[in-house]
Amino acid sequence: MNCKVEKSKLNGVLACPPNKSYTHRAIFLASLVNGKSIIKNVLRSRDTNATIEICKSLGAEIQEAGSNLKVKGIDKFDEGDLTLDASNSGTTIRIAAAISAVRDGKTVLTGDESLKKRPMKQLTDALESLGAKCESNDGRPPLTVIGKIKGGEITIPGNISSQFISALFIVAPRTEIGITVNISSELVSKPYLDATISTMKKFGVEVEVIEPYKKYKIEPQEYKHGTVTIPSDFSSVALLLSAAVLVGDGFTVKISIGDLAQGDEAIIDILEKLGVNISMHNNTIKVKAPEKLRGGKFDLSNTPDLLPPLSILALKSGFPIELYNVKHARYKETDRIAILARELQKIGIKVTEKEDGLILDPPDKVRGAKLNSEDDHRLFMAFCIAGMYVGDCTVSNPESVDVSYPSFISDMNHVGAKISTV
Repeated sequence: MNCKVEKSKLNGVLACPPNKSYTHRAIFLASLVNGKSIIKNVLRSRDTNATIEICKSLGAEIQEAGSNLKVKGIDKFDEGDLTLDASNSGTTIRIAAAISAVRDGKTVLTGDESLKKRPMKQLTDALESLGAKCESNDGRPPLTVIGKIKGGEITIPGNISSQFISALFIVAPRTEIGITVNISSELVSKPYLDATISTMKKFGVEVEVIEPYKKYKIEPQEYKHGTVTIPSDFSSVALLLSAAVLVGDGFTVKISIGDLAQGDEAIIDILEKLGVNISMHNNTIKVKAPEKLRGGKFDLSNTPDLLPPLSILALKSGFPIELYNVKHARYKETDRIAILARELQKIGIKVTEKEDGLILDPPDKVRGAKLNSEDDHRLFMAFCIAGMYVGDCTVSNPESVDVSYPSFISDMNHVGAKISTV
């Protein structure tokens, strides 16, 4: 299936969906509590639904209550063999793999064709060093994990994904002796590890920081029941703000910030450096963009999901935009660096692909094109927004938005976008 996107102007108020990363973490952590917890303002999407189903398979009881979830956690894991399907979600399979290592029995973890291309070796190596037996398809799913680990001290690189380390943190309190984690290389996506620590604290568990982003110790502890409210997802906010910059005409983004920080809040600072005036008031964000953006160089090592929304802003820039230190974006649902370089040239942006990012020169003239998102939700949304500016674009794989923002197309059309399925 494809979508046709025509030139559009956005006007009105749009509420941003809840945060996917925090939803995943809260569901997994509530499932490890010996008691009942409530998670408010949950994102329901293909990815988070996979997490819910896996936690149920592991033994948690989860009930829907409007936009909330009631979770009765797992007192003791059942023994025996399990097969867990993480669908498209890298976060889900990585955390579930670590949890599988603290139960007796064999666990097979699989997912869709995209997930089967995602790297897992650094995590499985760490689990094996702790005593688990792991099998994989050349370091990729499907995985087989046989526990039971007791804990210990491990060393793991941080250059591919912080999710591997988050997974070890989450499972550490349920081990017999705890886990000490040494990070052997520069950690990417640091705010996502911070998000894991913050969510663990919400459930009563402390992480000892021996050296920030280098060494941590998590003792055996009990997760405590509680109530957690999920904030708006700034990865999605970034996409909506890029739309406001390119095609906004009185367009307002409504958010719920809460007390859980997000690395992608950096979008506000970056947009201001590009020359955009940002007004935040009463949980709303409005932007006033200049006729031409300033351009600039931006380090995305901690915010890889900002790569797609910032790349399309080259359409309205008067100067080059360089996005660097984001090589780990090549290991997402797709190689986002390569696909953005290939597809954005079709609409007129002059792109130089680097190993760790992109240099995007503004187009002399924009033109409509057929854009292939390769079933990557964030690329699909970014290409649709670019299409609203360029006009006469076709974008593949609209179903991909089910992963993180299922109502994206209807929400966009509600505020003036012209997106139709063809």
